[in-house]
Amino acid sequence: MNDSLLSIEDLIVEFKTELGSVKALKEVSFDVPYSSITAVVGESGSGKSVTSNAIMRLLPDSAQTSGEIILRPQGREPIAINSLDERDPQMQELRGGLVSMVFQEPMTALSPVHRIGDQVAEAVLCHRKVSQEAALAEAAAMLEQVGLTEVESKMRMYPFEFSGGMRQRVIIAMALICNPQLLICDEPTTALDVTIQAEILVLIKSLQRKLNNSVLFITHDLGVVAQIADRVVVMYDGQVMETGSVRQVLKSPQHPYTLHLLSSMPGIKIVEELQTSSEGWAEGAPMGSGTVLGDAGGGRQVREFSK
Repeated sequence: MNDSLLSIEDLIVEFKTELGSVKALKEVSFDVPYSSITAVVGESGSGKSVTSNAIMRLLPDSAQTSGEIILRPQGREPIAINSLDERDPQMQELRGGLVSMVFQEPMTALSPVHRIGDQVAEAVLCHRKVSQEAALAEAAAMLEQVGLTEVESKMRMYPFEFSGGMRQRVIIAMALICNPQLLICDEPTTALDVTIQAEILVLIKSLQRKLNNSVLFITHDLGVVAQIADRVVVMYDGQVMETGSVRQVLKSPQHPYTLHLLSSMPGIKIVEELQTSSEGWAEGAPMGSGTVLGDAGGGRQVREFSK
């Protein structure tokens, strides 16, 4: 029996453009275990968001995909997500019911002309046959869980009356109100200031423990990975460079690209210049040589590698 809620196998995503085809993902494979937080980390353009959009089936019509995306909800038969027809009834259950997503910019995910309470309640009404009053009551309870105060008055307010951090809490409430088994967070703290970022990360981790669901957390920040994740997937140029537990990857990285990411964090120093190439990384081959000195993962280390 597979112990992963989500399995991605040899996923390829190719976009057709006027200048030709562009492969955004090149045989990406990794698992998201049950009841855990898995972080996908990499620089801009590495394929992180394309992966999350492929899971949610939000890719544009110009995208062509192959490979497998298998969701194994508890108590249910596995679902081959990328094989579902857009008109399949499971698609509505999948989006928001079994899998939900928190986007990077909350203002674009909220309607500016509808009250907060109605928008959160709408997520309930789309997936369950309940009354408007019952949906609003659930919305109020969920908004309290994500840390909003004076909920009754805030439910009558509009998104522009909220701060960025409050709007992101509303988005998290909307994503979790139907108790999805997988929550995808696509860099949800990037648009927030540092203090609010920390609050949102603590909120996501505490809610994951309380609801016992799985989280796929997309980020470019290894500091965030160290704070929130159980497992990490390192991506570069549309490929998976390295996977493992957070402690394993941050304390004993096996790939030169991971070493470069670590060197960009405070407290990490490259003693010798790494002689690597993007071609070597793209092929997954550990090329180059050098030494990394630092305290990644909570302990001082000296790590050497060679061709």
